[in-house]
Parts: sequence; structure tokens; C-alpha cells
Amino acid sequence: MGSYILPRSFSKPVALLALTAALCACGYDAHVQAASSTGAQSPLIVAIPPRSGPSTGQRVLPAPPMLAATVSQLVRNFNGKVGVAVRSVDDGWMIDAGGNQRLPQQSVSKLWVAMTVLSARDAGKLRLDDPITLTRDDITLFHQPIAGLIRSGTGYRTTVGELLQRALTMSDNTANDRLLRLVGGPGAVRSFVTRKGLGAIGFGPGERMLQAGTAGLTWQPSYAFNDGFNRARNALPRAERLAAFNRYVASPPDGAAPAAIASALARLKRGGLLSAESTSYLIGTMQSSHTGKMRLRGAVPTGWSFGHKTGTGQDFAGRTAGYNDVGLLIAPDGRTYAIAVMIGDTLRPIPARQALMQAVVSSVVATHASTASATTRRTNGARSHG
Repeated sequence: MGSYILPRSFSKPVALLALTAALCACGYDAHVQAASSTGAQSPLIVAIPPRSGPSTGQRVLPAPPMLAATVSQLVRNFNGKVGVAVRSVDDGWMIDAGGNQRLPQQSVSKLWVAMTVLSARDAGKLRLDDPITLTRDDITLFHQPIAGLIRSGTGYRTTVGELLQRALTMSDNTANDRLLRLVGGPGAVRSFVTRKGLGAIGFGPGERMLQAGTAGLTWQPSYAFNDGFNRARNALPRAERLAAFNRYVASPPDGAAPAAIASALARLKRGGLLSAESTSYLIGTMQSSHTGKMRLRGAVPTGWSFGHKTGTGQDFAGRTAGYNDVGLLIAPDGRTYAIAVMIGDTLRPIPARQALMQAVVSSVVATHASTASATTRRTNGARSHG
């Protein structure tokens, strides 16, 4: 049986759920007994079937009830607006808790920009080595390491491929927004999402206008320099900022359902969204990401592969509008799980958010281990009677 990491900050009932998943292949009876022995209320176990089966026509297997129970329990125990979705790329099943609500994506939306760029590459409209020069007019706000390389007059000479790497592995806002303009703006990304039938995945107006609107501002070019955005935001009356923040959380223009994101990632892995070359490039780039080391990645065991994209929104009065991580978790045997954990609004501290994400990964790993063990036992049993 494989080992996995379970965050210590979780309550005993939740920890016991994940541990039981690792120890039991058959699951449900053992789970109920273990939960009752701690005095905890037994959660309702719901194995949620996929809303749309894999496009490959494969047979969809039932979702593991223990994993469904664990995910449900994790979401119920977390104080915040949360959605979690897990889809098996190989077996087609889907598990979600709160996975149909549209939650703020923030930088998770960089995935759809990258896919739109690579789709244009597949169509022969651009190449990764195409040159691009960034100027000071391209500078946005918040996290943008590339802004320090842009010089007055000469700008910064780069390529489409470098911008993609920076947008995905560093979550660079300026790199991403320049790619967004290259492919035709938000409308082009929305068209890609619609054309590919990705479902409940929205795309906002671009980083500048999205963040300005969330803060209660209208974007001005001066906000990109000399801390202009933060100074303008801090000058707003508290009531205006709170109203804008609440509007964003209630109806985020970049909102997406975790279940739709997990399904899209599963389709990506199966080769249903891009060419084989672009699929390999994107997943490989996601696996080299430098962000969110203590989010989902924090519980990925040795020997497993993980490619992901994080997203983090603005803070106000102790609340965060969007704290996310979505990705593809690949077991040593090659079996893959698409995972989306999105926290749309919460007062919980960062370690608690990370612990939630890590517990989801730990539970998926434990379920995989128990399933693999059961399969081995069945195979060995068949051979012994052969």
C-alpha cells in the first residue's frame, strides 16, 4: 500500500476518513463504524456520476463511495464558500461537493488563455518562437516579474513560448495579458471555451479591469506604476470597497465551476482539446510550475507527478475572494485524476486552506492505493485458481 501525507491540522473525523480510505478496499461499512466510534456524525455518502461521460466512449465506472464521503466531509467542515471536484481520467467517474457553483478563478483562468494560444498554434496561426516586444504599456498589476525586464524605449524582446512559460509557471499577469491580446482578447478565449464545450467556465475582461472592478475602481493607466493601484484602492471609502468585493464574490465575471474545470483537465489529458504535441507541452509546463508549493502539491507523494495552476484573489477585511488550485495528479502506474479545489470566499487562514487542499490529494492517493491493492488481490486470486 502506498503512503501519503495527511495534514495534522485536520479534525479527527476527517483524518480518520482519509486513513480508512487507505486501509479499506471495500470501504463503506468500515467507514461508518470508524466514524461512529469517534462520536462523529456519519456523513451522507454520495457517489456522483459524471455529468458528461468521457468523449472517448469508455465505460464509466462507479465513483468510490469512500472518496465521495471524504470530499463531502472536508467541504462541510470548512468555513467558507468552497467547491471541490475530482474526476478519474481513466475510469470517467466524477465526485464533487459544491462543484457546480461558479467561483472566482483568478489566475486559474490563465489555463484557458494558454489553451487558446496553443489552439492557434495547432491551427498554424502562430509559433512558440514568434518574437514579441513588451513595452511599458503592457505592464499590468500585482504579480508580474517580467515587468522588471521592460526598459523605457527598448522594451523587452521575448517570444510567445517564454510568455507562456512565465504565465503558467510564475503566474505572471503581464505575460498573460500580452498573450490574451495576441490571440484576440477575452472574446477569443470565450470562443475557445464554447467551441470545445467546456461548460460552466467563464472568462473575465483581463487582469486590469477584473482587479479594478473587484476593488471598486475603474482602471486607469497610471495604476500600473508607482503603486498607483494600491494607493487608489486604499483611498476608497470602506463601504465602497466592501460593496464591490461582495458583488465580485456573488457573481464573479471570471467564475467557473470546479466540476467543469476538472472535466476540462481530464479532456486535456485524454487529448481531446489540443494536438498531441500541444497537450504534452501544456501538461509539462504545468508540472514545472513554481507557485502554490503548499497547496495541492504539498501532499503529492514521491513517485507521483503533478501539473497545476493556482489562483489567488484580493483580500479585504480578512476575507479572500478566490484561493484555488487545479491540476492533474498522475500516479506511478500512469492513472490520472483531475482535481479542482476552489475557495471562493473565506476568513480561514492560509494554513487551513492549504490543509484542505492537501487533504483532498491525500484522499485521492489513498483511494488509488486501496483500489490498486484490491485489483492485485483479485488478480492473484484468479491466478491461484487458474
